[in-house]
Amino acid sequence: MKNKKMKLARINKDMSQEDLARRVEVTRQTIGMIEAGKFNPSLKLCIAICRALGVTLNDLFWEEDEIYEESSR
Repeated sequence: MKNKKMKLARINKDMSQEDLARRVEVTRQTIGMIEAGKFNPSLKLCIAICRALGVTLNDLFWEEDEIYEESSR
């Protein structure tokens, strides 16, 4: 599942994938893969991303509504 919330939060902070990657000490490709839903980050990396973007874990990574919507179809 794509992480659109993370991408939007990054764009709202006027940060490129490269900028965010540098702040959390990973590669730009890692950020791209997280946003594309092709990589599940560790809790430590999730926290670092949230701190860099000034949001909470729930803001970026909680999927209850999305899971509920998919299961009710």
